[in-house]
Amino acid sequence: MADTHTASVDEANAARLPLGYRDQCSALLIPLNKCRKETLYAPWKCEDERANTTSKLHLNPAPFLNNTSESILTMPFGLNSFIRRQRELSQLKKAKAEADE
Repeated sequence: MADTHTASVDEANAARLPLGYRDQCSALLIPLNKCRKETLYAPWKCEDERANTTSKLHLNPAPFLNNTSESILTMPFGLNSFIRRQRELSQLKKAKAEADE
């Protein structure tokens, strides 16, 4: 593995990981998908792998940012991004309303 969270091309190919999921957290997804296939995607199985993957992605997003100096609010996914977009939208609406007056 090139990084602790990034799978090499050979590992991703061996796990038949789709191209869209080959990003910085691909190594976390490989054991989860393997467990899912072994248990025929039973929702009550693979809880440890799923918890491991989601906790590393959501609680520690810094390794998955391109620039570590970026704040959490600039992340392209999640609730913080939604809040940021809503703030930008309300600022645009407010500016348009002031311009119309």
